[in-house]
Amino acid sequence: MSEKTDLVDYYAKRANEYERIYQKSERQTDLAALRGLFRQVFAGHRVLEIACGTGYWTQVVAETAKSITATDINEEVLQIARAKNYAGNVSFQRVDAFNLSFSNNSFTAGLAAAWWSHLRKAQIGDFLFQFHRLFSPGSIIVFMDNRFVPGSNTPISRTDAEGNSYQLRRFENGDEHEILKNFPSEKEVREVITDLAVEISRTELQYYWFLTYKLK
Repeated sequence: MSEKTDLVDYYAKRANEYERIYQKSERQTDLAALRGLFRQVFAGHRVLEIACGTGYWTQVVAETAKSITATDINEEVLQIARAKNYAGNVSFQRVDAFNLSFSNNSFTAGLAAAWWSHLRKAQIGDFLFQFHRLFSPGSIIVFMDNRFVPGSNTPISRTDAEGNSYQLRRFENGDEHEILKNFPSEKEVREVITDLAVEISRTELQYYWFLTYKLK
């Protein structure tokens, strides 16, 4: 099974358990700060969201965005997302993040939360190329993801020859599933986007990082 297929299978099985990660008591201060950042950055924008999952962040962004097209490859998580109530104009589509076929310039902002960490280091450049082509220069791109904090994050189970790290995660029924999960430093992220972006800003919280930039 490929890493991509493995990840898709993992999140399909975890759909009903997914949002429990946001219930961890120690993360509540960070999550409140992130909600404020999302509302501020996306106010008035037409947003394309990649890997929206169960719509946790979609709900927050919908409070201030002009519209959101939220996408995910898994119907299991989309069913949960569609059942929620949203403050604004939200639509959902089942879409492969590696095969985006939207019309160019349909959106003014892009979002991928907890997605960068699931990309192999060798994949990031290719993903950004096909993601960025959907936006015009000056569009805002946002990535949000985890920082590794021992005791709060699942331990790293192994690291491959390319430097990609993996976690062995356990479902409530006891089944285990190994997934790709990288924790890039600010330096690593900036090295990837420095020639593609301007006004780069990364906010470091205790458990998460929040990155914004505008396309050149």
